[in-house]
Amino acid sequence: MSDIRESDLPGIGRKFQIETRAGDRLAIIVHDDGRREIFHVDPDDPDNWVSVVTLDDDEARQVAGIIGGLAYRPKGLESVEVVLNRLVIEWYKVERGAPCVGRTIGELEIRRRSGATVIAVIEKDQRRVINPGPDYRIPAEATLVVMGDRQQIRAFRELVEGGTGPAAEGGR
Repeated sequence: MSDIRESDLPGIGRKFQIETRAGDRLAIIVHDDGRREIFHVDPDDPDNWVSVVTLDDDEARQVAGIIGGLAYRPKGLESVEVVLNRLVIEWYKVERGAPCVGRTIGELEIRRRSGATVIAVIEKDQRRVINPGPDYRIPAEATLVVMGDRQQIRAFRELVEGGTGPAAEGGR
């Protein structure tokens, strides 16, 4: 992962500076009023920028979902993981014939037994279900977007792959 430097901007919000693996430099300012500004820094003059994009809170969340793969995930990536501090967001593909297919999130007691939370499901036909409830029945070949720490994600995998995974420490 690229280095991300954070700094507080008193009275404004927080600034994140990112240098990508491709060598691009970005500065993202999250304003306390919900606006986000994304600056593409000029590689020849770090004190100037090439472009700036301003998004309101809703737009920023939509763009984050698109970039994060909620709307479309490249087919070559079977399991992608995003780490935010100790929080992990993972895309988990449900194989045809997996023990969890046809069972509900509530029947599997995913949250209680693993501590992880299913935050979204992308079904085979690309229908998206955001924040599925305990009555949601897991279909074959869906992609589950799961959030938790590494131990909870590991317990989640054991649960959905074996149907009887152990409860994670700290699981609810």
